[in-house]
Amino acid sequence: MLELISSYSTLAILAAAAVHVLAFVVLTLWAKSDRKRIAQTLERFTAGLPHRSRMDFHVHLSDQIDAFLADIGDVMAQPYNSPDRVRLADRIRIIDERRDYLHSLRFETAWNVARTMIEAYPLAGVLGTILAIGSALAADDQASVNIIVTRFGDAIWSTFAGLSAAIVLMLIGSVVEPGFARLSENRLGVREMASKVKRELSINEQSGNGPSDNEQRGDEQTANEIKSSDPSNPNTASDQPTDASA
Repeated sequence: MLELISSYSTLAILAAAAVHVLAFVVLTLWAKSDRKRIAQTLERFTAGLPHRSRMDFHVHLSDQIDAFLADIGDVMAQPYNSPDRVRLADRIRIIDERRDYLHSLRFETAWNVARTMIEAYPLAGVLGTILAIGSALAADDQASVNIIVTRFGDAIWSTFAGLSAAIVLMLIGSVVEPGFARLSENRLGVREMASKVKRELSINEQSGNGPSDNEQRGDEQTANEIKSSDPSNPNTASDQPTDASA
């Protein structure tokens, strides 16, 4: 049994590395799909703005998302009653209705697993080496030298496969992980932007409803106090008591 496991350890490492490469491909397609959906939603959200950024078709989607967020920030810096802010208030439901692309927990979990498990390949190579050496030492005294040499050969190949797989996967990860990090930043930026737009627009709506009843009563009380303290007011003079000696 030990001999069988040690003989297939190299193939097992290579098969796991192939699955790992496929996992990076799936993550890349996943990130591209989410990034495209975010860009399309922001494009719908900013459609019709007079000063919207115009970018070439070959520009990366993350750069387009940053440009859309900058356009929204410029609109939010305008006066409260500007037509562009009113247009954004009418379209805020576009972001609220489609928020599933902002849920990044599953993607980030899969990305973290794929990144962390790269470190397991050198350990798997060492484990295969230990199994091969143990299989060679556990051989019968009558075992030929060729069998022992074969076991040590399996140990060497197992170590080589583990280290090679780790190097290749680290290279692939260094290429695709910056895009994954940018996607996380884009998601965070869109969430913060949506919260800011909703908060400021709701504050503007509340401020546009006029003063509350308490504020109105306070204003009336202040006006009455000012009116009663005015000496030129005839009503104030009539309210004051007359001098009895006069």
